[in-house]
Amino acid sequence: MSYYAETKEGVVVNVRAQPRSSRAGLDGLVGEAVKVRIRAAPVDGKANKELIETLADAFDLPKSAVRFVAGETSKLKRILLAGVTAAALRARLGDG
Repeated sequence: MSYYAETKEGVVVNVRAQPRSSRAGLDGLVGEAVKVRIRAAPVDGKANKELIETLADAFDLPKSAVRFVAGETSKLKRILLAGVTAAALRARLGDG
């Protein structure tokens, strides 16, 4: 199993969110997921909103191109990055 799956729309990525972090941003791979640090607490959707913004910034995408596929209320989420290729994802994460 891989941390991503390529689709017609882009890539679906397994994301491990770490809320209440001192900084926001991508933090490499942890197991079969991309670790994303976010400052917001998981209250009233604030952490999910910041997670979308952080991923959009990291991959130079509009926020509308980053969508939840599964796990909206879990720390482990599946997120579609529309328009991103597997090669671009791996390059951004330094994985190949």
